[in-house]
Amino acid sequence: MAPHPPVDADVALEVAAHEALIRQTYKDSVGVLTWCVGMTNATGHTVQRYIGNPAPLQHCMNVYAWALKNYAAGVYRAFAGHKLTKAQFAAALSFHWNTGAIERASWVKLWKQGKTDEAKRAIMNWVTPPEIEGRRERERDLFFDGKWSNTGTMIEYTRVGANMTPDWSSARRIKVATELRNAFAKTPPVTVDQAPQPDAPVVVPTLSPKPNAAGVIAIIVAAIAGFAGWLFTRR
Repeated sequence: MAPHPPVDADVALEVAAHEALIRQTYKDSVGVLTWCVGMTNATGHTVQRYIGNPAPLQHCMNVYAWALKNYAAGVYRAFAGHKLTKAQFAAALSFHWNTGAIERASWVKLWKQGKTDEAKRAIMNWVTPPEIEGRRERERDLFFDGKWSNTGTMIEYTRVGANMTPDWSSARRIKVATELRNAFAKTPPVTVDQAPQPDAPVVVPTLSPKPNAAGVIAIIVAAIAGFAGWLFTRR
């Protein structure tokens, strides 16, 4: 069997870049309880414990890193006998984290048959809902062209409403690279409440975050403040 790259901080950062971070439990677009980096009870770590109870950033990254390793098993099975580059592995893992479908996706079968051009087109069949197209394009570009897209940051939504939907105006961009590298370096224990189901069907893939106007303004203000602080420290 050809060797596969491991799940590490670089891979985890790439997957996380396509997701939003919400440190307390919220309901996704179809009412599924979700937490952290698009995580549900299918991870084996039940998310009800975070209802109205935001977790520290390091804890979020610890659990995310643990869960992502479980999802890697499906990718390894799907590409058994075929060697993947780190970029290809990260792209495939991102696709599986988002869809749970790496072992039945036609683009994977086409790639293993050497039909690269057909596979590159076929990955773009997975664009339901249409808002997911941007993510799929970045996964395609990473797998087939080795083009990484993450910046070591995520968009975080800091507030959840009484109906458990995110307050989109609370968006801010934060750095997560240090916490993710810590998570992989120390591998802290994670409470497992039930058997993980990394291959469970995903009803609606989580969307890449697109903050509304208020959220965009908040991110811009934070960036300007950060740059101003940098200038001040350089004096």
